[in-house]
Amino acid sequence: VNLIVFFYPCISAGESLTIDFETLKSTPPDRLVIIDTRAKYKYLLGHIPNAVHIGSWEDFTYKDKKVRGLLIENTDFIVNKLKRYGVDLNKKIVIYGEPNDPWRTDGRFFWMFERFGFEKVSILEGGTQHWKRLGNILEFGPGKSQKRSALTIDDIRLNHKVLADQQWIMKRIGSKTLAIIDNRTSDEFHGASPYGSSRGGHIPNAVHIHWPDFFSSEGFMKSKEELLIILNKFDITYKKEVVVYCTGG
Repeated sequence: VNLIVFFYPCISAGESLTIDFETLKSTPPDRLVIIDTRAKYKYLLGHIPNAVHIGSWEDFTYKDKKVRGLLIENTDFIVNKLKRYGVDLNKKIVIYGEPNDPWRTDGRFFWMFERFGFEKVSILEGGTQHWKRLGNILEFGPGKSQKRSALTIDDIRLNHKVLADQQWIMKRIGSKTLAIIDNRTSDEFHGASPYGSSRGGHIPNAVHIHWPDFFSSEGFMKSKEELLIILNKFDITYKKEVVVYCTGG
């Protein structure tokens, strides 16, 4: 299995994993950066007002590696990529995508920003589908130019709590205090390689929970009670370290 990025979420103190539309609308624009994680053509055909498109998740990964999804963690690269869009540590970063995106790219971007050390990061509940469902307007085209931020390389402090590499896994595999979740499709978990992985299968002791199982049909995260029912089936509790992986991170 070409397993790229292993991580367990580390929600910043005082910050919510998700944000609703009313909270978004009530946040002053100068304290906010809204990031559209969909394909560029979808952004051009209609995006949430003032949202920016900073590229695909692959633009932040190494291209010369056999394993897809490894983040580029060079601080100069990160700063140059982000400051042009007004991103800095003092602003709230709101990430959105599409609930029916098979890769759930907004989650990938959320994790990426946490890895880079940003603490004020949330995913917009329901994404563009819910935004349009509520009758909100969209902007079209490339969007407005953003004032460059004062982000510096000293602001980028890699958060080691949200990434577990292969060596980290191998040292702990088989531990009763570790839970490993494979969130790919059932076919991939059982050996299929639809995305060109050199080997099929899954990490030993991993359990299978397909990522859509955590969300409602409208793209909202399920309630705490519903999530606990899913996790309790596999004896995943708050006392365990949880690692989640997919094909490309």
